[in-house]
Formats: sequence, structure tokens, C-alpha cells
Amino acid sequence: MARRRSKTEKPKISPEFSARLSSMRPRQKVRAIVLLKSDDSGKNKGRRQSPEERRAAIERMQKSTERTLSYIDSVLERHGGKRLDNRPSSVGAVTVRTTPAGIRALARSKRVKAIMEDQRTRLIR
Repeated sequence: MARRRSKTEKPKISPEFSARLSSMRPRQKVRAIVLLKSDDSGKNKGRRQSPEERRAAIERMQKSTERTLSYIDSVLERHGGKRLDNRPSSVGAVTVRTTPAGIRALARSKRVKAIMEDQRTRLIR
């Protein structure tokens, strides 16, 4: 039975990415960037941080989100996927490669803030 989102809960996957996932074959793989929720409450929001404060905030973010990696790995393993980054980025994101079902399973997790398709970028001239 599908879990229903509460009215206050925001979708974690864009409608465009969700539509692409729906059109993919079940075993087809897609790369995505998974933004993880952190334990850090976002202290110092709204004011400019010193370089030392920024470094400390990045370290707190990485340590906080690293605790989620074993869970992410187990979800990916169940769906034939894998994590492509060794550790979370400074904003608590990891790149993954998995099936559409794997993306949806990650999106259901309370440990995941958002999921974006990892798309190629190019310079517009």
C-alpha cells in the first residue's frame, strides 16, 4: 500500500523527474543527487560566517549526514543501485545510480530531504 504524503509534506522529487522515472524500464538506471537531512539545526542562518565558522559548519554537516550513508547503501543495494560518492558533499548531498524504484524508495525516507536528477550541464552561449 502506498504511503500518502501529508498536506504539509513537500514532494522530494520534481514532477518532471517523476515523469521521467515513470517512463523508464524497471531495471534501467538513472543518476541522481540525494540531499540528506542533517542533525545540524542551521545555526548562524542569516548572518555572514567567518571562514572558520564555515569550515566548522561544513564539517558538522558532513558528520551528521555520514550517519545516514549505511541506510542509503542498504536501500540502494535492495534496488540494484550504488552510491557514487565516498562521503557527503559540504551541503550533505551524495550522487547515486539506481533504478526508478530505488529513487522512489529513497524519497520515502525521512532521512532524505530531496532528490534531483543528475543532469549534464553545458555553457549557454
